[in-house]
Amino acid sequence: MKVLVLEPYYGGSHESFIKGLLRLPFRFEVITLPARKWKWRMWLSAPHFAQELQKSRKRFDRIICSTFVDVAAFRGMGPSWVRDVPLLTYFHENQFAYPTQVEDERDLHFGLTNATTALASDSLAFNSKYNLRTFLEGLKGLLKHSTDMKLQDPVARIRAKSRVLPPGLDFSGIDTAPGAPPGGPPVVLWNHRWEHDKNPEAFFEALFELQGAGVDFRVVVLGESFERKPAVFEEARSRLGHRILHFGFARSRRQYAKLLRLGDIVVSTSRHEFFGISVLEAVRAGCRPLLPRRLSYPEMFPRRFLYDDENFHRELRETILNNQRLRAGEAKALTEPNSWDALAPSYEDWIRNARLV
Repeated sequence: MKVLVLEPYYGGSHESFIKGLLRLPFRFEVITLPARKWKWRMWLSAPHFAQELQKSRKRFDRIICSTFVDVAAFRGMGPSWVRDVPLLTYFHENQFAYPTQVEDERDLHFGLTNATTALASDSLAFNSKYNLRTFLEGLKGLLKHSTDMKLQDPVARIRAKSRVLPPGLDFSGIDTAPGAPPGGPPVVLWNHRWEHDKNPEAFFEALFELQGAGVDFRVVVLGESFERKPAVFEEARSRLGHRILHFGFARSRRQYAKLLRLGDIVVSTSRHEFFGISVLEAVRAGCRPLLPRRLSYPEMFPRRFLYDDENFHRELRETILNNQRLRAGEAKALTEPNSWDALAPSYEDWIRNARLV
């Protein structure tokens, strides 16, 4: 079976997802664009990919898109065979629940593009129940504003062709990375994007408070940063000083895995998370997770690893003072269901058994 994969935002989790897909027993061809200018990707990737296929004589048995492709536009502008084969869309995120710094800034056009993409696709997979739920809730809310154009139960139609498929992860580099030497103060790990939606202010303010109270700890700060980043990172670099073991993006996957192994506790204070790959990677390395009891995390971790927001400072203090890394068997049990080895049969079924609707 020949499968075409279209990804206009090839980087980060989207890139690692596609690399994992290529393990499956199909003949893949992947067409990508670099991971930049996401709004332009959503506006123009559909006609761009349609144009590329119009110039090609190749045909495929399946097409897989990410939500950066406007599937309705792509199917309308592509060669005729595109409308005669099952098209599958994978939702890494949805634009209804993606946070903005100011709610009035939200451009509902992108949510509508996600909606028409879902309606024009034959099969959908979401990376978490939270992602699927917030997408359907967002669509319901948006459609209430349409007074004289009523669609025939689009929420039910979309739900009927949707499933939840976590993105498969490759833990081999983490499993073979050297462990940290025993002893020393607990190491708190942050390995998220340096952006406002990850709420770094709450994380660092808690560390500043613990430092002032005389609690001993060290910190590893990882994650991708951009030209504009929250000011609290520079404040943290200055105020935490000698406590910092690493501060910045890892140069390679090998270094990243080694730095994960230094951690004892991985923390999330995110306002938004559709899945949580970075947390799973840290947990695989043995870090005890401390995560908000909302977003996608309750699907993935038992209650003992989750906190209510109002209790975060207390929970972080207790977790640091207890300093109990996960045992290797426990770390594997928490993460292995999200490995490609475990998920490959479900992905193969999704692709092989997709049908035109």
